[in-house]
Amino acid sequence: MTTPDHQSPPPQSPASTTKDLIYRSPMALVAGVLLLVLVGWLGLDALVGGHGRTPWLALAGLILTVPLVIAFTLRPAVFAGEDRLRVRNPFRVIILPWGEVASLRSGYTNEVIANSGTKYQLWAIPVSLRARKKAARRQTRTERAAERDGRSGGLGFGGFGSPGGLGGHEGPTRAETDQVIDDLRTTMERRGKARSAQGEVTVRWAYEVIAPAVAGAVLLAVLLATG
Repeated sequence: MTTPDHQSPPPQSPASTTKDLIYRSPMALVAGVLLLVLVGWLGLDALVGGHGRTPWLALAGLILTVPLVIAFTLRPAVFAGEDRLRVRNPFRVIILPWGEVASLRSGYTNEVIANSGTKYQLWAIPVSLRARKKAARRQTRTERAAERDGRSGGLGFGGFGSPGGLGGHEGPTRAETDQVIDDLRTTMERRGKARSAQGEVTVRWAYEVIAPAVAGAVLLAVLLATG
C-alpha cells in the first residue's frame, strides 16, 4: 500500500508553486524502522559485551547492514511535480521531465518508461497482487449489484442502499497502487507537452548508500579472511 505524504495545494496564481506529491510505502517504512531497531540492538550488544574479534565483526556488520536496510525500506520514494517525476530508488535517483516519460506500466512491478525505451522500476510503489484480487472481487460484486438493481428497478434485495447493493459498496474497486499509477498517468498526459516539463533524463548513483555498504562488506571480508 502506497500513500502520498501530503497533497499538492491548488495554485493560487500563475506564479505560485505547488509542492510535489510524495509517494512511499507505509509497510516498507514500518519494516525499516523495526529492522533498524533489531539490527541496532544486536549490534550494540555485540559491540559492548563481545570479546576478542566479536566487536569488530559487529561493527563491520553494522556498517554493511544499516545502509542496506535504509536503502531498501526508508529511502525509496516517488516525487511527482508539475514539471518532472523524481524516482528515488535504493541505489539511484532518476529525474524524468514529464515530456520524457513515454508511459507508466503496472504489471508485476510498477515501472516508468522513458522515450528512449529505458525502464525504471518504482520501488516506492510496490505491486500488491492480493490487493488487486480484492479490488477485482469488489468490482465484480458492484457490477452484479448494479445488474440486480437494474432488473428490480432499484427496489428489493440488491437495490441501492441495501447491504448487497451499490449503497453497501465495501471499498475502492481499484488497488491503491494501481490508482497511484493512474494518477501519475493523468499528470503525464496533462503536463507532457508543457514547455517547462521538457529536458533530459538524469540518473545519479546514491554513493551515500553504496560507499558505506561497500566499506562494511570489505571490512567484514578482511576480518573473516584473517580469522
